[in-house]
Amino acid sequence: MAAKLKVTQVKSTISHIARNRATIRALGLHGIGSTSVVTDNPATRGMVRQVRFLVTVEEIADTTAPETGDKA
Repeated sequence: MAAKLKVTQVKSTISHIARNRATIRALGLHGIGSTSVVTDNPATRGMVRQVRFLVTVEEIADTTAPETGDKA
């Protein structure tokens, strides 16, 4: 199962280049203090790395129960 990343915006995007603002929006963040849980994959890791000075990141283990296969 895929792990997740909890991304929290801690700094404003004011006076930062448009590419950084767009990356913050693509991560699902809408302002200081907003948090988004995204799938941990190379694409999102790259996005987080690009705006690492604006966000904090925590790894979250996937907590969903495994499927048993019962269809009852």
